[in-house]
Amino acid sequence: MGGSRRPMVAALLTAGAVLIGGLAIGADTPLLARAEAATAVVHTTTAAAPTASAATFGTFKAPGKRLRVGSKGAAVKDLQLRLKELAYDPGKIDGRYGGATQAAVWAFQKIHGIRPNQAGSVASATWKALENPRNPRVLVPKGKPDRAEVDLTKQIVVLYRGGQVRLISHISSGSGIPYCEETEWDGRRQRFCGNSKTPTGDYKTTWRRSGWHKSYLGQLYNPIFFNGGIAFHGALSVPLAPASHGCVRLPMHVAAKLPAMLGKGVPVHVRGAFRR
Repeated sequence: MGGSRRPMVAALLTAGAVLIGGLAIGADTPLLARAEAATAVVHTTTAAAPTASAATFGTFKAPGKRLRVGSKGAAVKDLQLRLKELAYDPGKIDGRYGGATQAAVWAFQKIHGIRPNQAGSVASATWKALENPRNPRVLVPKGKPDRAEVDLTKQIVVLYRGGQVRLISHISSGSGIPYCEETEWDGRRQRFCGNSKTPTGDYKTTWRRSGWHKSYLGQLYNPIFFNGGIAFHGALSVPLAPASHGCVRLPMHVAAKLPAMLGKGVPVHVRGAFRR
């Protein structure tokens, strides 16, 4: 990825708030939220390159220690710094393996064909890939320099700015399971049904809200809409499998910084299909 890095500070929501629902995601339980600092990343590799040499990404010597959520120490900090360098946001660089680092590890593993697990295990295959990383596959080779590509098959989103990869994040999209839910909306009890799908296609970002936005199926954190009621937004629950009613769920620390990175009218390309 070259040696150049420019840190950007954004708010990171690490605990509590509302477990996301929304126009495309079911209503959830309110929890207490707090914020802490996080660092955004610049990835200086050209978007179209399918692979890159060690010189392109910068050299990295893996500590080789087996890690998982709950691990602490220098090896975790090395992991976080390398993920940050490669445009996977691990949250605060503090040597503590928490949920933000887990989500970044999942995204990295999915790009490199390594099956992620709930523990966020980092073993020899992941360390080797961190030493010899590759770029995500470009879904729209002739896409605009500024765009977002959502890969439903791998459950990741890649944000490009100026033709360069700026952010790669784990997501959870529509589960594909039909739903009907009742909720209070417009002063009366109403029933809403849908198919829980995230449609593929080419869209553009439209309206957005800062902080919590209440919809008829719940609340969304920092939603950025791109296809009717379907949006990118933060969630405390962003599991490995698709789980939403259609929206693209993001880890909270990613959703906290995304509005500053993704403007209005930016193309959003949704491709693929998740197979359980």
